[in-house]
Amino acid sequence: METGNILVASASDSKFVSGDMRKNPTLICVPIMGESVDKMLVDMGKAKASGADLVEIRLDSLKSLSPNETLKTLIKECPLPTLFTYRPTWEGGQYDGDENERLDVLRLAMEFGADYIDVELQVASEFNNSIHGKKPEKCKVIVSSHNYQCTPSVEDLGNLVAKIQAAGADIVKIATTALDITDVARIFQITVHSQVPIIGLVMGERGLISRILCAKFGGFLTFGTLENGIVSAPGQPTIKDLLDLYNFRQIGPDTKVFGIIGKPVGHSKSPILYNEAFKSVGFNGVYVHLLVDDIAQFFETYSSNDFAGFSCTIPHKEAALKCCDEVDPVAKSIGAVNCIIRRQNDGKLVGYNTDYVGAISAIEDGLRGRHNVSSGSPLAGKLFVVIGAGGAGKALAYGAKAKGARVVIANRTYDRARELAMTIEGDALSLADLENFHPEDDMILANTTSIGMQPKVDETPIVKHALRHYSLVFDAVYTPRITRLLREAEESGATIVSGLEMFIGQAYEQYERFTGLPAPKERFWKIMAKY
Repeated sequence: METGNILVASASDSKFVSGDMRKNPTLICVPIMGESVDKMLVDMGKAKASGADLVEIRLDSLKSLSPNETLKTLIKECPLPTLFTYRPTWEGGQYDGDENERLDVLRLAMEFGADYIDVELQVASEFNNSIHGKKPEKCKVIVSSHNYQCTPSVEDLGNLVAKIQAAGADIVKIATTALDITDVARIFQITVHSQVPIIGLVMGERGLISRILCAKFGGFLTFGTLENGIVSAPGQPTIKDLLDLYNFRQIGPDTKVFGIIGKPVGHSKSPILYNEAFKSVGFNGVYVHLLVDDIAQFFETYSSNDFAGFSCTIPHKEAALKCCDEVDPVAKSIGAVNCIIRRQNDGKLVGYNTDYVGAISAIEDGLRGRHNVSSGSPLAGKLFVVIGAGGAGKALAYGAKAKGARVVIANRTYDRARELAMTIEGDALSLADLENFHPEDDMILANTTSIGMQPKVDETPIVKHALRHYSLVFDAVYTPRITRLLREAEESGATIVSGLEMFIGQAYEQYERFTGLPAPKERFWKIMAKY
C-alpha cells in the first residue's frame, strides 16, 4: 500500500505492556557526541539529570580514540545504560577509517559491558558471524538502516525489516527521510504491526511526529538531544521538549492525537498551550506540530480516529474547509476553518472557525478601554481595514461586518481583495495603496498576514507615518508578541492588540471541542505568560 490511502492501524494493537506509571515503555535515548571523553562524561551526567533512559555514545564524534582505555572509561563512568554507535561516513557518520578496526572497536565495547551495539545492516551479518555466539547475554545488537533520500513503500519497508531480522538483529532500527508528512504513516504502520522490538524514525521536520508518537505506536526508543541544534540526525527534538512539552511518558496506545496544521508551523505555540492544559486536567491527548504541504492528502492518510482534532493556520484555512464532511454555518459564511474535529462515532471531519471570535473580542476590549463604550459593540460604524484576504482575513472581515463596522480589504493581489470585499459588501484596495488611504483619522487596522512573523521580524505591512490615522492596530502575528507593526503603531499613538489575545481567545472554543471540557481560561493566560 502507498501513502495515499494508508489507514494507520489502531494503537490498541500495541504489543508492549508497561508495568510502571508510564503509559508506554518507549525509551528516551540521548545522543552523546562530544569530541573528547571528558565532554562525553559531562554530557552523560546531564542526560541522567534530564530524565533519559540511556545514552547513545557516538564514538565517531571523538577526535581521538584509544579503544581499551576509552571504552572502559565510558562504560565504567556512565550513569545510564549505554548504546555504542561508531557510524561510518557511508551511513551518514564521521568515521572514515578502516572497516575492520571499526568493527573491532564495537566488539570490544560489547566485551567490556555495553548494553547495546548499533551495527549497520550492510555489515551486520559479517559482524554477527564474527562473534561466534560469544555475545554477552545482556548486550543487544541493534541492526540499523538509514535512508537519507526518502521513505520507501510499506511493502519495501516490510522486506527491509525481514532483511534486518535475518542479519541477526535483536532490535530493528529503520531511519528514513520525510519528503511529506504522510510518509510517516508508513513507519507507524510497520511499527505497530512489528513482532520484534523496532525503532522506526523519520528524519526531517516533516518527520517530527515519528519521534513523539512512536510512544503511541509501540516504538522501542526515540532520541532526544540535550540542546537545540546539537543533533545526531535531522529533526531530533530535545529531551526537555519530549518530557515537558509533549508529556512523552504519558502517551499511550489510547492517547488521542491533536495538532496544528500549517506551513510554516514550527513557530506555533499551540503545542505549549494545549499540552500543558491537557496535562493539568489529566486529559489523554497529545498536541503536535504538523508541517503539511497538501492538506487533502494529509487527511486522506491520517484517517483513523486516533487523529482526533486539528487547528489550522496559514496557508491551509481555506483548503481545509473543502476537506471537511460538514462545516459550521459561520465557518461556511467566512469561507475558512481553523478548527477541525474528527467525529468519533462516524469518523467524519467537521469544520469550525474560532478565529473571528478571538480576534474581534480582543479588538472590542481594546476599543472599550480607549473609548469607554457602555453598550453595543464599539466596532459599530467604525472603518475597519483588514490586511490580507486569506482565511484569517476572511474571518476578521466577517466578524467586523457582523458587528456593524464598515470594512475595507487591503491585499497584495487586488483581485483577491475585491473578491472578499464583494462577499461582505465592503471596499477593496491593493496593499500598495494602503499608505495613502486615510479618509478619516479614527480607523482600525488588522493585519492577518504573516508579514513580520519570525524570523522576518523587521518586516511590516504598512509604513509608520500612515499609522497615525488609526486609533487601534491589531496584528494576528504573535511570534514575536510585539511585532514591528505594533511597536510603530504604539509609537504613533494607537492602542495595540497583539496576536496573543486572538491566539488565546480562539483557543477557548477549540479546547472545548477537542476535550469536551470547559476551557481553563485563567490557566491559558498563565501558560502563555511564561513564553
